[in-house]
Amino acid sequence: MNVLPRLNAQIVMVASFIFGCVAMSCVAINSNAESRGEHYSPYIDAAPHKRVLFGDTHLHSSWSTDVGMGGASVGPDKAYQAARGDEVTSHSGLAFKLQTPLDFVVVADHAENLGLADFIRRSDPLLLANPQGRKWHDMVKGGDGYQAFIEWLRADNTDLINEPTMAQVAWRYVTNMADQYYQPGAFTTLHGFEWTSHPGGDNMHRVVIFRDGAERTQQVLPYSKYDSINPEDLWAYLTAYEQTTGGRVLAIPHNANLSNGTMFATETVDDGQPIDRSYAETRAYYEPIVEVTQMKGTSESHPLLSPDDAFADFEIMDAGNLSGKTAKTEAMLPAEYARYALQEGLRQEQALGVNPFKFGMIGSTDAHTGLPSSREENNFNKAPSVEPSAARLDAALIEAPHAELSLMVKDLGASGLAGVWATDNTREAIWDAFARREVFATTGSRLTVRLFAGWDFTEADLMSPNWVQLGQARGVPMGADLPPPSLTPPFKNALDEASSDDITPTLMIMANRDAQGANLDRIQVVKGWVTSDGKLQERVYDAAVSDGRMIDADGRCDTPVGSTVDLQHARYSNTIGALQLATVWRDPDFDQSVKAFYYVRVIEIPQPRLVYPII
Repeated sequence: MNVLPRLNAQIVMVASFIFGCVAMSCVAINSNAESRGEHYSPYIDAAPHKRVLFGDTHLHSSWSTDVGMGGASVGPDKAYQAARGDEVTSHSGLAFKLQTPLDFVVVADHAENLGLADFIRRSDPLLLANPQGRKWHDMVKGGDGYQAFIEWLRADNTDLINEPTMAQVAWRYVTNMADQYYQPGAFTTLHGFEWTSHPGGDNMHRVVIFRDGAERTQQVLPYSKYDSINPEDLWAYLTAYEQTTGGRVLAIPHNANLSNGTMFATETVDDGQPIDRSYAETRAYYEPIVEVTQMKGTSESHPLLSPDDAFADFEIMDAGNLSGKTAKTEAMLPAEYARYALQEGLRQEQALGVNPFKFGMIGSTDAHTGLPSSREENNFNKAPSVEPSAARLDAALIEAPHAELSLMVKDLGASGLAGVWATDNTREAIWDAFARREVFATTGSRLTVRLFAGWDFTEADLMSPNWVQLGQARGVPMGADLPPPSLTPPFKNALDEASSDDITPTLMIMANRDAQGANLDRIQVVKGWVTSDGKLQERVYDAAVSDGRMIDADGRCDTPVGSTVDLQHARYSNTIGALQLATVWRDPDFDQSVKAFYYVRVIEIPQPRLVYPII
């Protein structure tokens, strides 16, 4: 087998703790309740318990035409079976099974000519009655399927078939399939599709996810780039859906690192004008989370944007845009990476009164195989053509007009997963966690990370068996805005005991390693803010480290955790690092006159990357 060193497996999570408003809840326990005939259990009136769930919000099957026309064989039914932990047969005939089933999944096939390959496979009369459909059908059946795919691909934003009835039939099938596999409390399937706008090859894709079942989602059809390549038009479609059906829906921007400066741009797509307040309000409402890691790279930050961040080079793919038509320039980077976008959002808020980029972070696979494989040792890769084989080491996923801009398989990671803190494993609970940004991203492993922000947390609070309840009662969870300390009684109590100069945001953080994965290296807190003259600032603090290493007075630990990686045999051992890291972190540089965001990043010890197995 061939392996490459993987510097670290990293989890990225967001908690946008910014001054705002929040509802607080408290629990009162009365020891005389039983004598009065009231409930005895002290937890009846407590805030709802949340548990961590892991899923993939970006999984494709053969019903996505970009792989279906190439002969992909794993359809939505098999994709759901694979996600819930069943053994299935891959496109290349290999057996596939997850180590641990997913808790939830979105089979988000491309909206453009959804299910076309299946219409061809079945020689569907609807397709045969359409001149362009019959042409492609005959080409595929006659052995010229690749050329049919190229014709479809080169049509770009033009729907050559243009048959709404086919879209209705396909959408009805995939939504019914999602309902068929939905097992509330055990395995959740959310309805969704991918809107695939990429003008000039710049990736502006969004995954659209509904909170609802087929009774609402079948009242609309998926919105595609054939309808518009402008995200503002997509948001109008989402607005119409909510107003017409009474349902809820959101969109997740993804893979921003291949957008060549368009994903988090501050100018509109149609006319290049600066975004306004209406734009900011609409985007913030419909796009509360973004996908920052997947197989085609990680979009957290970039070394040129964060030169003082030792881990900013993790899983970087920055040669060009999605199609490889245009090379990357340094000027494009700010509008491609989440950390810079979070900073830019604060600057836009100064001008517009609304932050368009206040979002949480998730990861997902973007696998086009129907197989949600996010672990290196079980990596079936991005597309059916590059499933495990000795030949895939030097293969290109997307061949560019200029070879140096091609996306190569050896550069792809086996990422990622979305972690959510939800009250139950149901569509409503998971979607609501997305909406309130109580989520985190991992590059494939199932680290469990939780944090709360407040003003007066102590180490004793963190060590309490009831630390979660304390966090909920005296602070806010990840993804929320932290109100000023004088706004609610718990925070006001802190002010009563100390001068305002002594009050600083305090994060109570706990991280546990994946039970079947690597130990932890460190916890870091990433802070971003904007100065009064509009300059963007950031700082990465080491908050907790393993193995007895020390954090200096400047908040840094420059001693690396080391490495146990055996490159020859693609192995590592958990003889370094920690099973758990926990800390109460206080901002040493807090300025109460300046808005800031904070998010936590947890780093695992180094592990090998398996490029391909010899089979």
